[in-house]
Amino acid sequence: MSESRQAVFWRSAFLLTLVLLTAKLALLRHFLFQEVKLRLLATDVAALLVLLGLVELLVPSRAKKTVYWLVNFVCSLIFFAATLYFSHFGTVVTYTSLFELKQVKQISSSIKSTIDPIDYVFFVDLGLMIVVSLLRRRSLPPLLSSRPLRKTGGALMVAGLLLSAWFFKKGEPINNELKRAEELGFFNYQVASVYDNYYNNDLTKYKTVAELRPVLERGESKYPYMKPLAEGEQPQQFAAEKGKNLIVVQLEALQAFPIGMSLNGQALTPVLNDFASRSYYFPHIFQQIGQGNTSDAEFMSNTSIYPTGTIPMSTGFGDRALPSLPKLLEAASYEADTFHVNVVTFWDRNKLYPALGFSHYYDKPYYNNDHFNEFGASDEELYREVIKVLSGLQQQNKPFYAQLITVSSHFPFIIPENKKRLTLPDKLKGKQLGDYLQAINYTDFAFGTFIEQLKATGLWDNSVIVAYGDHFGLQPQDNDPKEVGAALGITYHPELTRFNIPLFIHLPGQEQGQVVEQVGGQLDIMPTLANLLGISLEEQQFVHFGHDLLNMNKNLFGIRYYLPTGSFINDDILLIPGKGFGDATAYSIKTLQPISDFSMYQRDYKYILRRMQVSDHYVKLLPKR
Repeated sequence: MSESRQAVFWRSAFLLTLVLLTAKLALLRHFLFQEVKLRLLATDVAALLVLLGLVELLVPSRAKKTVYWLVNFVCSLIFFAATLYFSHFGTVVTYTSLFELKQVKQISSSIKSTIDPIDYVFFVDLGLMIVVSLLRRRSLPPLLSSRPLRKTGGALMVAGLLLSAWFFKKGEPINNELKRAEELGFFNYQVASVYDNYYNNDLTKYKTVAELRPVLERGESKYPYMKPLAEGEQPQQFAAEKGKNLIVVQLEALQAFPIGMSLNGQALTPVLNDFASRSYYFPHIFQQIGQGNTSDAEFMSNTSIYPTGTIPMSTGFGDRALPSLPKLLEAASYEADTFHVNVVTFWDRNKLYPALGFSHYYDKPYYNNDHFNEFGASDEELYREVIKVLSGLQQQNKPFYAQLITVSSHFPFIIPENKKRLTLPDKLKGKQLGDYLQAINYTDFAFGTFIEQLKATGLWDNSVIVAYGDHFGLQPQDNDPKEVGAALGITYHPELTRFNIPLFIHLPGQEQGQVVEQVGGQLDIMPTLANLLGISLEEQQFVHFGHDLLNMNKNLFGIRYYLPTGSFINDDILLIPGKGFGDATAYSIKTLQPISDFSMYQRDYKYILRRMQVSDHYVKLLPKR
């Protein structure tokens, strides 16, 4: 490189953009991984060389500086969004999240609540650039050279490609998404995600569900969940509620810890406390949702299939003919209806509900909008309108399955002043924890009005009534576990308490409740209800990845997206892998304390990795509608 060409290089937009974006990627690493290792930052630089080399090769000289600033802006916006995404979900955003940009308007208040002022640091240089541009028009000479650097840019792009390929080849297989993103770098991780979604799966040799079924059966036989039944013997409680109505209420952001808790002598959930005392109450159930959050919870409770974790199931698989609880019940002459106060297009439920086979859905236009929160109608309004529909079905002697999705306790948990029923201590006023408890207390109150209406219309005595939380509520970035624990007088574990949701199943005529200590997940809801209603999933050859909580000797299930792939819960522990099993961390389900020796659970780890992989391939093989 000649002296003059060196001068051009050092004043080039290429180099300036490379330096600025490298600095921003270092910041992103700090926000995501809490440290910046120079060795790993090299993977980010390699990807930038490819990106900027393409600009140098393809963009005309007169447009280069503009395009470089545009690239800087777009990348800054991506890094800003990735930081917000990590703050909310605890995982690294991938290209699949682009499919959900249309949901942003619907959850704008949730997004605003997530932003920290420091997140805007990604745009500081762009602000300075605007100031400098204004000054240049008056007195300053051009700061950057406009001469092309195609040869130099092309050489650096090739170097970046070779380095990236070397990092991919050198990198060991890592199932933990966060660790893999740290090792590969943000942009290379996106490439790896595309590859994994379409190619990196040895199950792709199975082209139909029929071909995959032996793999499913072998997996089940390796980890039996219950003792084999004698010939002609049925599971406990099989068909105990056959022909009864089924009402399932999915309660927004309800964690298990408020159940049975009091605050300054005020019960946080008095209605649910009483409901638990007259129902099967499962205190050790854990969320298993993926990118779709609430809609993924709906998907699981109706299909017993794992969310893939890469895309909301309503968006990615709403075009499939999904085997489901609504379809099983409709085959038994039930009507299956679902109720949600938001527009049905939110999280692509207009695709999900037909895929699941619901007869009707009742969305936002059906309710009187009392403007409870940004979603519209309150839980009380939801229940009032639901009762009208269910009473009509009852008059027709038509058995039904009704799914209700509540939203009044949705993040950021701001409810109208006239709906607040708790008197908060000063230390909780103005804090998210205080707002959350107020919202959950209202959700509990509204659920009580629904129970009263069910009893008044005679539906209570002829219906199996189920309630469960869809996912955690308290945002981890805003609530230190020790501070939450101290404020409430409990041990608040950052994973076990956060992901623990309650499940209640009330049977017609049931007055004496029973606490079922069995550990379980959201995948287990559907098989449990099918057994009670007299539907044999085995006879139906219905593929399911959960199990009947009332007929189980032990359990093992996976959690991902909010935890790294390979994380699992069994009857004893929660295990969270590092790069693999060897550097994992584990916690006791009973004591919430760390477990140092978990080597005996390596078989569980390998099993659950395979189980989720099989579930992913199974749902991809389902035929399109």
